[in-house]
Amino acid sequence: MTVDEDGERLAASLAGRLDAVTFADLTTDQVTARLIDAVVDWATARGWRVYRRAPSVLPLPPPMSAQRSVLDVACARPDGPPIAVEVDHGTRRRTWDKLLAEADAGRIALWVRWGAGRFTAPPPPIRMVTCEVSGRPDPTGRGRLHSRSPRADKLPPAHSALRVEEVAAVELPLPPPGPSRQIGNRGG
Repeated sequence: MTVDEDGERLAASLAGRLDAVTFADLTTDQVTARLIDAVVDWATARGWRVYRRAPSVLPLPPPMSAQRSVLDVACARPDGPPIAVEVDHGTRRRTWDKLLAEADAGRIALWVRWGAGRFTAPPPPIRMVTCEVSGRPDPTGRGRLHSRSPRADKLPPAHSALRVEEVAAVELPLPPPGPSRQIGNRGG
């Protein structure tokens, strides 16, 4: 399997895990933390070593260039290259720079992008994993609250084993000819 195929497979797997995440009325920071927890759970379930706030290969911009930027989640796998994951609700050039540097260092770069669905695709080889979340103003006036319901685009369950085209037409009997009766009218 090539690194590109591995990256696509991992992005699809993580997307499947995030599809199960639901919540109501969380702040922006709480949503990001919930999604980071889901990424950690996804990686831990595979037996990988998982690191939160792991040092990135990308240094911070001046005047702090002696320090390293951090990744939301980093995963060490025994059967493939490491994985670098960032979780954001906005499109930030700094995130892309960080993930591109990680990819250049031989890691698979995954970007979990959450929000209302207006997502800008990152440059390759970054794989974007989207997570649509609705938002509304916080009634207390402290920003926004975000919610995520179960996926609505799943197919409904089958209700019958017969297809509609296969059902035979049934002719219904007509009422006998005669004076028409009005239901509910008792005369008078």
